Amino acid sequence: MSMSHLYGTDGDDGVEMESFEVSDWDLQNEFNPHRQRHRQTKEEATYGVWAERDSDEERPSFGGKRSRDYSAPVSFVSAGLRKGAAEELSDEDSDEDEKPVKQEEIPKEFVPKKLKTGGNFKPSQKGFVGGSKSFVDFGSWERHTKGIGQKLLQKMGYVPGRGLGKNAQGIINPIEAKQRKGKGAVGAYGSERTPQSLQDFPVVDSEEETEEEFQKELSQWRKDPNGGKKKPKYSYKTVEELKAKGRISKQLAAPQKELSQVKVIDMTGREQKVYYSYSQISHKHNIPDDSPQQPLGKDSKPQGFALPELEHNLQLLIDITEQEIIQSDRQLQYERDMVVNLSHEIQKMAEVLSHEEKAISNLSKVLDMVEECERRMQPGCENPLTLDECAKIFETLQDKYYEEYRMSDRVDLAVAIVYPLMKEYFKNWDPLKDCTYGTEIIAKWKSLLENDQLLSHSGQDLSTDAFHRLMWEIWMPYVRNIVARWQPRNCGSMVDFLDSWVNVVPVWILDNILDQLIFPKLQKEVESWNPLTDTVPIHSWIHPWLPLMQARLEPLYSPIRNKLANALQKWHPSDSSAKLILQPWKDVFTPGSWEAFMVKNIVPKLGMCLNELIINPHQQHMDAFYWVIDWEGMISVSSLVGLLEKHFFPKWLQVLCSWLSNSPNYEEITKWYLGWKSMFSDQVLAHPSIKDKFNEALDIMNRAVSSSVGGYMQPGARENIAYLTHTERRKDFQYEAMQERREAENMAQRGIGAAAGSVPMNFKDLIQTKAEEHNIVFMPVIGKRHEGKQLYTFGRIVIYIDRGVVFVQGEKTWVPTSLQSLIDMAK
Repeated sequence: MSMSHLYGTDGDDGVEMESFEVSDWDLQNEFNPHRQRHRQTKEEATYGVWAERDSDEERPSFGGKRSRDYSAPVSFVSAGLRKGAAEELSDEDSDEDEKPVKQEEIPKEFVPKKLKTGGNFKPSQKGFVGGSKSFVDFGSWERHTKGIGQKLLQKMGYVPGRGLGKNAQGIINPIEAKQRKGKGAVGAYGSERTPQSLQDFPVVDSEEETEEEFQKELSQWRKDPNGGKKKPKYSYKTVEELKAKGRISKQLAAPQKELSQVKVIDMTGREQKVYYSYSQISHKHNIPDDSPQQPLGKDSKPQGFALPELEHNLQLLIDITEQEIIQSDRQLQYERDMVVNLSHEIQKMAEVLSHEEKAISNLSKVLDMVEECERRMQPGCENPLTLDECAKIFETLQDKYYEEYRMSDRVDLAVAIVYPLMKEYFKNWDPLKDCTYGTEIIAKWKSLLENDQLLSHSGQDLSTDAFHRLMWEIWMPYVRNIVARWQPRNCGSMVDFLDSWVNVVPVWILDNILDQLIFPKLQKEVESWNPLTDTVPIHSWIHPWLPLMQARLEPLYSPIRNKLANALQKWHPSDSSAKLILQPWKDVFTPGSWEAFMVKNIVPKLGMCLNELIINPHQQHMDAFYWVIDWEGMISVSSLVGLLEKHFFPKWLQVLCSWLSNSPNYEEITKWYLGWKSMFSDQVLAHPSIKDKFNEALDIMNRAVSSSVGGYMQPGARENIAYLTHTERRKDFQYEAMQERREAENMAQRGIGAAAGSVPMNFKDLIQTKAEEHNIVFMPVIGKRHEGKQLYTFGRIVIYIDRGVVFVQGEKTWVPTSLQSLIDMAK
């Protein structure tokens, strides 16, 4: 280590001599016990006092040691302006009065601050050491020169009094230097900033806090200058903290509770410690001054108070006390929860007790009412119980004591009380004479005795429902007796009786009456019916049962059709009684069975009648034609059109041709044509086949008029025929337009699609629309095709569509047909 600050050197022979004088460096470091020690270099460690050293190293600077390079060129540093003698004398006096100031005694406002430019003003940075001087006469030395610098600046646009730069952004005054009072470090005597620097570079207040934090963190690495022992810090726990800690540990899951009971051996300290849970390890760092001690060295002092057993016992007592506090808190919380739970249990038991007392009171009242009913039903009682009074008693039970009424055995109660009264009430009852007798009282008992759930016909239901048992055992025997004596052809009284009781009687009992009692009687009567001899039509005593029996009568229709077909074998269309007998059955039979019956039994007779019709324009007999047309509403339009095409129009067109070939009166022919056309209804005339026949007649008449060359022709005949043709075809067009408008209105009312979507896109959509209008099922047959075309069911008819044409399956081949004919066949 260099001792240059203790030994001086002789300038002549270089012999080191001990210097005992007190220098300024010694005075400054006397009050700085933590001064930086000089680090021994490698050369000093090797040569000791013979090591080479510079004279400048005798006093270490604040900026650190720096080796001097004597090979570098000489550089001069400005030392400021020369002071006068008076100023130097005042400065020497001020230096003698100065004393070194500690860093801790410097006021805060004199601590150097950060500039707004972002750089830190470090104490190691060197500043200008020259004195402060006014810059009013700055540059006045140029008057002793030629002033080349000022001239060059003015040529380049410099304006005196303004800053340098393109936009005059440079500073006007040079950088000022502020003289430090003593020889202390930078910032030791307060802020060294000049007013100009404060104006150009204002400080940021928020940087003060950053600097304080930096100094605070820096001081943590320094050794305590006082060298005193650190005062121990104690941590305290309140009872509330212990309670909160106990509640948190209580919420551990089951696996965590198991881990909390594991024995743990801690060997991290100076002695081995045993913990009985992982949670106790966290308590270890809460004990003050519990860090492991360093082994005693040569210079270290032994501890004055070291009793590990006492410390262990005290810590054990503290732990036990904490556990007792936590356990007491848990026990207190448990007792409080138990008090709350018991209070709720007391409230519940009080509610149950009040409910049971109320139930006992209600049951006692119900028992009194039942005993009163039994007393009044005893024979010889002065005030016997009636059915109405019994119904009022049951109403009271149902309204005021509903729970007890539902819980009681109503079947046994009704059997014991109501059944005897009900037998007495219906003792002299005749259902056919007074069909509404007892309906009101039975309806009242239905609401009192019937269960809420729907019941089926079984013995179990009878045993659980009092009303069904009452109707089956009391009311049903009277019905069986009256049906056994009832005549089916006198159906009015029986139908009225069942209509009156249909809403009162259980459904399964009504089904039993219709299936087991009424239907066998009707079936037997139909078998004995003869349409040729009986004067009473069969529909008069069968059709009244349709609302009640509906599909149950379906087995009777087949024998009725067979009997009617046998009766029509010798029938002639001139006999109108057949229509009166068959007309009521049109809406009863299914459309398919009705059409088959008509085609088999009626259409052939009508075809024979049309064959017998003689068309004579001069003397026409219309009886046979009227007999056929009278069946228009009974047979389908397609069947009627088929009859006319086969048996009427060939003869009618033949008569027209023969008449036109004999120089006829075209006015009479026109009247004859219009007269026959008026015989048909609009529905028949709208059929395409009928239109074609009448259009064919018009074409024949037009050809007859146009081909009569050279022969005599009635004046105006050609114009009359042309006018007739035009009128008839215009009527057909108007009728078709009206039909289309009517169909469009029907589709709009039914809501089939929007206005744009109501028009069918293809022929299949048109068939689908027509099927929906006439309630006909139209759907594809799965897995069935004919010549690659999908088969469909249109009602009961199998069809397929090819190029906009409908083909219907015939006996041997597929026959094309029109859409209207398809609808008529499906109906």
